[in-house]
Amino acid sequence: MQNDAAQPQAPIAGPAAAGWTTRGWLGVCSAAALAVLLALAGCGVWVLAHATDVNRQLTDRWSPALIASVRMESALINQETGIRGYGMTGKREFLSPYQDGLTQQSAATAELSRLVRGDERAVADLAAVRERSEQWQATTASPISESGDPVDSALRHIESGKGAFDALRTALSRQQTHIEAERDRSRDDLQQARDLRNTVFTAIGGVVLALMALAFAGLRRGVQLPLDRLRTDVRQVADGRFDHSIVPSGPADLRALATDVDGMRRRLAGELEFSDRARSELDERATELRRSNEELEQFAYVASHDLQEPLRKVASFCQLLERRYADQLDDRAKQYIAFAVDGANRMQTLINDLLTFSRVGRLHAQDADVGLEDLLRRTTSSLGVAVEETGAVITHDPLPVVHGDPTQLGVLLQNLISNAIKFRAPGVVPRVHISAVELTDASADLSGEADGPRWEFAVSDNGIGIGPEYAERIFVIFQRLHTRDSYPGNGIGLALCKKIVEYHGGTITLDTAHTPGTRFVFTLPTARPDAAGTDSR
Repeated sequence: MQNDAAQPQAPIAGPAAAGWTTRGWLGVCSAAALAVLLALAGCGVWVLAHATDVNRQLTDRWSPALIASVRMESALINQETGIRGYGMTGKREFLSPYQDGLTQQSAATAELSRLVRGDERAVADLAAVRERSEQWQATTASPISESGDPVDSALRHIESGKGAFDALRTALSRQQTHIEAERDRSRDDLQQARDLRNTVFTAIGGVVLALMALAFAGLRRGVQLPLDRLRTDVRQVADGRFDHSIVPSGPADLRALATDVDGMRRRLAGELEFSDRARSELDERATELRRSNEELEQFAYVASHDLQEPLRKVASFCQLLERRYADQLDDRAKQYIAFAVDGANRMQTLINDLLTFSRVGRLHAQDADVGLEDLLRRTTSSLGVAVEETGAVITHDPLPVVHGDPTQLGVLLQNLISNAIKFRAPGVVPRVHISAVELTDASADLSGEADGPRWEFAVSDNGIGIGPEYAERIFVIFQRLHTRDSYPGNGIGLALCKKIVEYHGGTITLDTAHTPGTRFVFTLPTARPDAAGTDSR
């Protein structure tokens, strides 16, 4: 089995996909479609302008021109009728139609001049009508209307007047024929413009529909289908098929995206393979650890029974040897025997302490809510001899209920209180105080505790104290700051306290700012709200 699992290698990123991106295709296609639409819009505007111009020619020029020509003809006929009646009867009232006809002729001539401006034939026709009109008026109408004897004047000018008015009628007929021809041509042009307009707008609609169809087909072929394939591939990978390759397709950016996703798939596949290998190695190590723990259990059994039995025999037989041969042994021999007995006893004590340290959290562990008031009362009772001999005074704040193993928590309190009594200052009555403060969320964050509600406890005394330079060393097993002659013990008490507190998820530290004496601060979890009951044994 390897010591360390091989780390998965990150896949090498491939070159960027060459070709047009989705944005490029959309930009070019949008520009082309916009150009076509602008061209179609220009054609539509031109067709509408052409149709409007043709319609204006018909409705604003030639139709009004024909009407004006008819009015002019009517005005001239009224003049001829009035002159003929006046020439036949000599009555002045017959001149009224003549005068009105002059006025109407003048208005019609002005309107025709405005409407036919720019058309040479129409201008020539109007000039011919005006010329014939002026000739008839000069040769016939004016002499009769101004004569003192209109009947005689009419008889003299009857023949010339008839010829002049016939020429005028011919000019008017020619003018109206030409105007009607222009009107009919404009009507035909208007119809052609309408047909062209309908054709152009139909073509525009067809082109727009074709562009929409092309855009839909292009988006489907260039974007939707590659995305569907990519989604299908990604879904298979998401379902656990990490060996399924993702094939790039579509525009360059979608191919690049597919390549990146495939790279991520390869990375995940590599990490999954690494995780499987690591899990397999962890399982093997866990099996090895269980085997090692079983061997440690066997060793603990041997240490607690088989190893201690020879030690007891060594101590017992040394003592028997001393009693039986006491009169034959000198003081040095007795001293050597005392050393051997003391060494055996110390070895037995070390073995027991090691067993106690190794069993924290491993054997006889309970999980219950523990009332510290009752637990402290039982602990001080077990330390009754030391308390009585030293006159120690033990006080405490109201202690809460915490969650943990009652036996281990009892060992924790017993070790801290016994240390406070053991390392008392000479000639000073030892005083031990236990305080408790519930940590809020803010104070828990500041203190580094973030694993739920907790209590902070402190055990303070007025003993000899511990230098700040030993704040970490005192929690190491078998580390002593004093000789066994000064203070008995094996240096395992604080290491055991540290292991118990850490097993309960807390921390224990030495308050180096506390003087005089020593102050240990540790944290424990609060009681569970849904606990069935409190174990205060």
